[in-house]
Amino acid sequence: MNNSKNTNLKKIFSFLLKKECVIAIYLILAVVAGFKQYHHHSYNNYLIFKYVYWHTTDLQNLYNNYAEYRDSNHYGPVFSVFIAPFALLPDGFGSILWNIANVCILLWGIYSLPISLNKRTIIAWICAHETLTALFSFQFNIALTGIILLSFSYLIKKKEVQSAFFIAFGTLVKLYGIVGLAFFFFTKNKLKFILGCFIAFALLFVLPMAISSPAFVIQSYADWYHSLAHKNDLNASLTSFQDISLMGMVRRATGNVNIPNLPFLLGGLILFGLPYTRINQYEHLGFRLMLLASTLIFTVIFSSGSESPTYIIAFAGVAIWFMVQQNPKKGWIIGLFIFAFILTSLSPTDIFPRPVKEFIRLYSLKALPCVMIWFTIVFQMMKEDFESYLIAD
Repeated sequence: MNNSKNTNLKKIFSFLLKKECVIAIYLILAVVAGFKQYHHHSYNNYLIFKYVYWHTTDLQNLYNNYAEYRDSNHYGPVFSVFIAPFALLPDGFGSILWNIANVCILLWGIYSLPISLNKRTIIAWICAHETLTALFSFQFNIALTGIILLSFSYLIKKKEVQSAFFIAFGTLVKLYGIVGLAFFFFTKNKLKFILGCFIAFALLFVLPMAISSPAFVIQSYADWYHSLAHKNDLNASLTSFQDISLMGMVRRATGNVNIPNLPFLLGGLILFGLPYTRINQYEHLGFRLMLLASTLIFTVIFSSGSESPTYIIAFAGVAIWFMVQQNPKKGWIIGLFIFAFILTSLSPTDIFPRPVKEFIRLYSLKALPCVMIWFTIVFQMMKEDFESYLIAD
């Protein structure tokens, strides 16, 4: 009997580790989330995205508050071209396809990683619930996570031009994409990469002019800057759904909304940069993947604009960090990962009673496990020798 049960369990795990299974599950999540939100008229984010295209073609300011969605856009002008195929469709169909496109880019990024197929699949499973959280909000952060992963993978695979394109695209859509430059020191063809970046940024800068005008696009970039500066001033709050960050935790724990971001950012950048001093570790894949994990988490926990759906970016970093750890994994590593999965990924769900969920939100505690893991990554990158890490098996 036990042998039969073990055989069945092995078959189930073998099935779940199939790439096709993961793709099917992600597509189902995208369709179900999109369908549910559309039919409950909860797709305001998609309307913001959709009207970036229409306002661009009509030469209207991209960053004003509009009656169609009672909010403002915070994405760059090139986003108008990316959203165009969806904006031209009826909302129900376009919004679902938008979710599908986002998960496809995320999975493309995950499966581009230079590690074993099983490890890539496990990373996808770990990220599935956080992806679902973002899908309910039609978040571009899903695709942005894939874009950052692709910028890393192409650079590691010595395809500097492709990496440069994804960095430029991610940056000009949402500034988070600029973090792909963190991987610069991992390429030997630095000149090719730099030239690729200049060309990609230039082409993507002018691309929206094809559906608007040069003057409108140039003005839109100026408007975008002012929009982001204004948004940053508004993010710091003791009660909002944003500022789920290291700074947000401190502000909310102390009740002092005036605590500035700058000291945290400077300290974070110093710690983030310390592992770069270990030049002899650059060649090791484990070290490179740890830097990727650090970059993904850093992007979120040091941003006052981070909200719950933003954590698909950070949680991809958590998943990569966990899969880089050597087997058998230490008990405290497993414990820290479980803590992150419960508090970061599951805290917005009905598993937690409403008062507990509200407490976690009000004190930005969704960020806590990711902050702890990020400090752990920095410590490991400074201490350990990654030559012995077996990553690709």
